Amino acid sequence: MTSEVPGSGTRRPAEDGVDVVAEDTQQAAGDGREKKGSFWKELPVLIVVALVLALLIKSFVVQAFYIPSESMENTLLVNDRVLVNKLVYHVRDIERGDVVVFSGVDSWEGEVPYEEPANPIVGFFRWVGTSFGVIPGEKDYIKRVIGVPGDKVKCCDAQGRITVNGTPLDEKAYLYPGDVPSLSNFEVTVPQGRLWVMGDHRSVSLDSRSHQGDPGGGTIPVDQVIGRAFVIVWPFDRAKVLPIPDTFNQPALHAVGALGGAAPVLAGFAGAVPLMALKRRLRRRR
Repeated sequence: MTSEVPGSGTRRPAEDGVDVVAEDTQQAAGDGREKKGSFWKELPVLIVVALVLALLIKSFVVQAFYIPSESMENTLLVNDRVLVNKLVYHVRDIERGDVVVFSGVDSWEGEVPYEEPANPIVGFFRWVGTSFGVIPGEKDYIKRVIGVPGDKVKCCDAQGRITVNGTPLDEKAYLYPGDVPSLSNFEVTVPQGRLWVMGDHRSVSLDSRSHQGDPGGGTIPVDQVIGRAFVIVWPFDRAKVLPIPDTFNQPALHAVGALGGAAPVLAGFAGAVPLMALKRRLRRRR
């Protein structure tokens, strides 16, 4: 007796009366089950690898953050998700106008009530949700940088505008409609290594103005900045980049900032020139 080999168009003798085609079919079915079984065995490994890669990216490159409060309206709304660049400040300094996420642990009180989960499983899922920007972090804040180290930030001038190093800011592009730059007056020189930050919804934002009695006079440490929020990714109909507003590109601001950073060097040269001239005169007299 012969049987046809599948796909070959030929038949071959049956072995021990067993239909060869049936054996091939059973073997193919067995291979399919093995492949399915192999997939389900590999799936947990794939999930773990994906989570590890995601956490590595989140820890060192880009992280998603959830917006829990109204303090940055209308630039950012409650329930928006933003991506934060964690590498940018390794290649450039923090600039005025940047929207930054920073940690307020051991300093500012949270703007949103938070309770530590008693259940460890709930705590784990909360940690995962925070890591991927699904829920807000315990004490992560998002504000706009108004003053960088050395800046003199003041409110307000005769027109009710905030000034930085004497230069007024035109904040209409990002200030919440109907808000004034500030309801309270202040004047601060930002210490080295710190920043003066404010929310765009000034009437509800608990920002640097609300913490002037804290160490640092309301300013935050530069090393507590997690990164720069550069794009809204959710909801899709609000997706957009977050550029630095034009008012922070005023030449007067940059000129003052550049002079401020170079001031110690310039002062050194200014002091050295008269000393060198005096030294030359003394040598000539000898």
